[in-house]
Amino acid sequence: MRLRSGLLIGLFGLVVVLLGGWFFTIAIVLLTYIALLEFFRMAEFTGIKPATKTTLFSCFIITISTYLETIGFLDREIYNSILPMCSVGICTWLLLQPKSGTISDIAASIFGLFYLGFLPSYWIKLRAIESTMDNLSEGILSFESFSNSTGLYLTLISCLLIVASDIGSYFIGKSFGKKALSPISPSKTLEGLIGGIICSILVATFFGFLLNWQNPILIGILYGMLVSLMALVGDLIESMMKRDAKIKDSGTFLPGHGGILDRIDSYIFTPSVIYYIIIILKYFS
Repeated sequence: MRLRSGLLIGLFGLVVVLLGGWFFTIAIVLLTYIALLEFFRMAEFTGIKPATKTTLFSCFIITISTYLETIGFLDREIYNSILPMCSVGICTWLLLQPKSGTISDIAASIFGLFYLGFLPSYWIKLRAIESTMDNLSEGILSFESFSNSTGLYLTLISCLLIVASDIGSYFIGKSFGKKALSPISPSKTLEGLIGGIICSILVATFFGFLLNWQNPILIGILYGMLVSLMALVGDLIESMMKRDAKIKDSGTFLPGHGGILDRIDSYIFTPSVIYYIIIILKYFS
C-alpha cells in the first residue's frame, strides 16, 4: 500500500508539473488546502483556535493571484498587496469573534498563511520563471536552446533533488548513522544528512552537464546542497510541530504515508530559496 501510494503521488506530481499552467496551480491549491487543514488540526491539539476558514480562503487567493501575476493578468503592485491585506483580514476576523483571540491564535493563523500559502506559491513562480525574467538563456545558469522551458526544468530538477536527498539520507543514515542530528527528530543523523547532500549534489551536477550549464560542478554543488538543506529544514519544522501536538502523523489522507503535510513538508521552503538564488546568480553573471 505504501509503495502504491508513493508511486501514485510521484506520477501525479510529474503530470501536473509537465502540464503547468492552471493544472499545476490547481494542484497546489488542493495540496495546500488539505495540508493547511492538517496544520490547523495540529494547532488545535495544543489548545490554539486559528482563523481556519479565513486563512484557507486567503491561501487560495494568494496561490491563484500568483499564477495570474506570472501570466501578466495581475499587476505586480496589486499582487504585492495581497499578502499584507490577507494578514489584516485574518487579524480582523479574529478580533470580531465573540471570544477574543489570543497571541497564539493570531500567530498560528498568520504562520499558516505564510507556511502553506505564500511559500508554496513560489513553485508557481519557479515553474513560470521564464515569463518573469528576461534572457534566462544567458548567464551562469544557462539552458541554451531550452530557455523557453527553464521553469519546467528547474521545477522537475528541484523535485528530483528533494527525492534524491530523501533517498540518500534514508539509506546512508540507516546503514552508517550514529550521531543524532536533532532531538526534534531522533531518527535523523548527521551521516544521513551528509548522504542526502551528496546524492542531491550528484544529481544536480548530472543535470548541469546534461543541460550545458556554465560551471556545472559549481552550480551542481550549490544547487544540490541548498535543496537538500531546505528539504531538511521543512522536514524538521513539521517534526517540531507534530512533537508539540503529540501526534505521529499530520493526517491519514495517504495510506501508509500519513497526511499530505507529511509528504510535502520537504517541498515548502525549497522553491523560494531557489527562485531568489537564480535572481542573484543572474545579477552577478
